[in-house]
Amino acid sequence: MYPDSYYAATAHFVPNHPCLEDTVRCDVCVIGGGFGGFTGVSTALHLAERGYDVVLLESERIGWGASGRNGGQLGSGQRKGQDELEKMLGRDEARRLWELAEESKATAKHLIEKYRIQCDLKPGILHPMHKRAYVDDAHRYVDKLRNDYGYEHIDTVSTAEMREILGTDVYHGGWLDTDAGHLHPLNYVLGLARAASERGARLYEGSPVTHYAADGRVTVNTARGIVRADLLVIGCNGYLDGLETKINGKIMPINNFILATEPLGGARARQLIRDDVAVADSKFVINYFRLSADKRLLFGGGENYTRRFPVDLKSFVRKYMLKIYPDLHETRIDYAWGGTLAVTVNRMPHFGRLGANVYFAQGYSGHGVAMATLAGKIIAEAVAGDSGKFDTFARVPTAAFPGGRYLRWPALAMAMLYYKLRDRL
Repeated sequence: MYPDSYYAATAHFVPNHPCLEDTVRCDVCVIGGGFGGFTGVSTALHLAERGYDVVLLESERIGWGASGRNGGQLGSGQRKGQDELEKMLGRDEARRLWELAEESKATAKHLIEKYRIQCDLKPGILHPMHKRAYVDDAHRYVDKLRNDYGYEHIDTVSTAEMREILGTDVYHGGWLDTDAGHLHPLNYVLGLARAASERGARLYEGSPVTHYAADGRVTVNTARGIVRADLLVIGCNGYLDGLETKINGKIMPINNFILATEPLGGARARQLIRDDVAVADSKFVINYFRLSADKRLLFGGGENYTRRFPVDLKSFVRKYMLKIYPDLHETRIDYAWGGTLAVTVNRMPHFGRLGANVYFAQGYSGHGVAMATLAGKIIAEAVAGDSGKFDTFARVPTAAFPGGRYLRWPALAMAMLYYKLRDRL
């Protein structure tokens, strides 16, 4: 069963894939189709399109984890801004990362069109500033993207325009990105999985991996079966846990939460988000929201840094929503749910190899709908012998979180208290 959510309640097609209960042989084994679902399923699809024999192992259901529970935003660029990337890596490398980010959006849109995935894809993400002092820098960044990167799909938005678009006086100016977009993430990942199956990939659910060995050949052990392969791809993201200790410390699993209101009707929905774009604000722990196909407000707000979700998720997220839209205080909340994502210290995705025949991609830091889709494509390219794009990501330095596997949580919680205070001041 999927966790109760608006996405699960409106999934179009949820096939049942078998549990692995035998020993099977393949070219490439992929771990993760629900927890790091976009990475794993996209990898399986792109490898299958190239003619590889692929087995994908998922411990729960396809799209069960954050891939089927997230905010559904198909964003531009990297999670880190281009000006920061230029300082960190130099202009040439920053440009390559920008071009790859553009490819990530194009790849997702292409797959949706090619495989006729019904996932409510809509254009536009609006980025409002929650502080007046941020607006000038935001507008300068728009100019930078237009002038230095030739990105013509972005425009500044004034404070007055922002309040007209969003129907709230909480925000100041910002920008609108019309080539970005938003979608129903569970229907998207299920559509990718269907396409992968049609191309010959073998998908197994309810098949948690207990351990693996990669000594020349790869052997992957599940609770009830074994996969023998030439290559392995690890795409578990925030649910990696102890499966691979060499990379576990480079990511931090955190929980983020979303609610869905009752259907609001067309007129009321337009009062909240006039142009039906997605919204992602400037807070460090961002608020993000958009309208569903049936005119509900899907609102994401709040995080925690433990193994447990808040007991009353509806109340937990509702307080963030009411800070922006207090007039919704009597609106019924029909669904509330959470998911676990993985962040890195520098908020850039973490790609790499463990030996000659194990690839991994993780740590999308809330920017994974497009980027994890691209990860699957460029992992398939690397397996086929063209590793240029994969190596561009692999060159980005990724520090380990201080405190090790267990103490990193309290360390992050203390750091986040600082950023929450900074957001409020």
